[in-house]
Amino acid sequence: MNRATLDPENRLLYGDSLQAPPGYRFDAGVATTFSLDFETALAVPVSLALFAADNRDEILQHPIALLEGAERISGRLAVFAEAGQIHVGLAQQSRLCSLLEKVIVEVQAPGEGSFHPKIWALRFKPLDQSGDDLLRVLVLSRNLTRDRSWDIAVRLEGRRTRQPKAQNRPLYALLSALPGLAVSPVPDEQRVLTMELAEDMRFAEWSLPDACEKFEFAVNGLGGRPWQPPECTRIGVVSPFCDDDALSMLAGKARRSAEILISRPDQLACIAAETLEDFEHVAVLDEMAEREDGEEAVSSGLEGLHAKIIVAEHSWDTRLTLGSGNATTPAFISGRNVEFFITFTGKTSKLGSIETILGESGFGRLTRAFIPGELAAAEASERAAERVLLIARRALARGCLSIRCEADATEGPGNWRMWLVPPAGGIALADINRVRVWPITRGEGHARDAQASLAAGEALDLGVVPLTDVTRFLAIEMKEQATGQSILFSTGLPIEGLPAERDAAIMRSVINDRKTFLRYLRLLLTALGDPFAAALAANGGGSGAGWAMAVADDEPLLEELVRALCAKDGRLNAVDRLMTRLTESKTEGADPIPEEFRVLWQTFRAVLEESGNGE
Repeated sequence: MNRATLDPENRLLYGDSLQAPPGYRFDAGVATTFSLDFETALAVPVSLALFAADNRDEILQHPIALLEGAERISGRLAVFAEAGQIHVGLAQQSRLCSLLEKVIVEVQAPGEGSFHPKIWALRFKPLDQSGDDLLRVLVLSRNLTRDRSWDIAVRLEGRRTRQPKAQNRPLYALLSALPGLAVSPVPDEQRVLTMELAEDMRFAEWSLPDACEKFEFAVNGLGGRPWQPPECTRIGVVSPFCDDDALSMLAGKARRSAEILISRPDQLACIAAETLEDFEHVAVLDEMAEREDGEEAVSSGLEGLHAKIIVAEHSWDTRLTLGSGNATTPAFISGRNVEFFITFTGKTSKLGSIETILGESGFGRLTRAFIPGELAAAEASERAAERVLLIARRALARGCLSIRCEADATEGPGNWRMWLVPPAGGIALADINRVRVWPITRGEGHARDAQASLAAGEALDLGVVPLTDVTRFLAIEMKEQATGQSILFSTGLPIEGLPAERDAAIMRSVINDRKTFLRYLRLLLTALGDPFAAALAANGGGSGAGWAMAVADDEPLLEELVRALCAKDGRLNAVDRLMTRLTESKTEGADPIPEEFRVLWQTFRAVLEESGNGE
């Protein structure tokens, strides 16, 4: 890390940060985020296990890659997000989103604050099964959403050692606390995974970035006195959200001067003039469109502010703090929010000064001076409505609702009826005059009015859906009574009666013809840790026209099967699972498995069983 690293022109692609380095494959990961959206979350397994892409939409164009990515990370990834902060639209979501039920865990902060950290803890294993695992931690300012705002990320890599490292205690504290913050019971598989990675991170020795002499982690919101930056000579702050108390605290840390504050105009409009006067320069981006919940205006470029940076100078050194915390009371003073930070210390001549990092030669060239009075502060009624909706969102998302489903053949075979089940005593939502719910796989056209059922504690019939559309993710729309403001979000609820064959049916809905089967097979047979080959297979390119021909004439396929058999790396086991699930699926439609391949596969399966070839 150096001053060039923080230049706005140097962009770190999210997908690249998740990809295994050459010679390694993804093994396990735990992520935390305040909010997420289904499309971005669907793309993550592909980035982890298959290949990176320049943007999310490129990955979403390949359903077989999404399916296989979900298959490969099953049981190896857990994403912890604030309860009720899953973004959803009115339109029908992909059935593949239901595969994220095994990945997403909704949590709440121990107090009344928000669960706000944004980190990734990753473990990669060497392909040749020799040498040590590679560990990686990402400390981010952004959520797991479709987000084009300006943000900042740090990537550290290291190895597990024999002794725990004191500097890793905050990282371990956060990871080990995650299962206990869940609003619903955490499956044993995810709990074990999280604790294993917590232990790995506790013992990790990290390679320092260039220009940094030392670093430290910090976590707030898990008890104890909240972390704050120490005293310094000068300070500069970048924070999309802020309040008077936190800004005064930060400015007070500087013995000489608080040089610069960069925030959003709507936030600065709510700050007292005397607080702003504590800073020599107050600036905003030229365009501020990004919101804390990740929603954004339609644009192909980068817009809005989401980066959180504190640059503190002391003597000859610079301390650079990055992470999730905004300059707000819940983040830094009361400690109600769960937040995570990393601070690097280095010589100012190498790491940079406030001017080189935040001034005209750095991030500052994207800013302009804030003009007091240019934007009116939000009306009190709007703030009150936002608070009402927040309380109602938390009431519905924090473990009080469940889903029940049961087979229902009244509208044809293979259908299931879903019920929303509130607690027996009901849920009173003060100052809310409309609540609508629907399964995300069906869209707004399947919405049901839920307010009366919720208040009475009575189960609500959500209607009959095909097996592939059964999901524990519901979309919830609420409207505040006084102002008419509304919110739309999704939450994953405990589900009773989930059909065991649902996931196989979803797979069958994607692999629904011969051509798709062969493409998916080819993706399974790509060498582990070969992102180029995986991307080529997902795009339908590769080793000639033989993939579209009869299997009997497809020599490349036979060669790939033989190579996978010799490699003994688990690829043939994946093919065997595919064959079993497609065969057992009762979904109507033509069999996508060519008969020629069934015959060929019996030979390989016999050899597989005899040799005990497995993962």
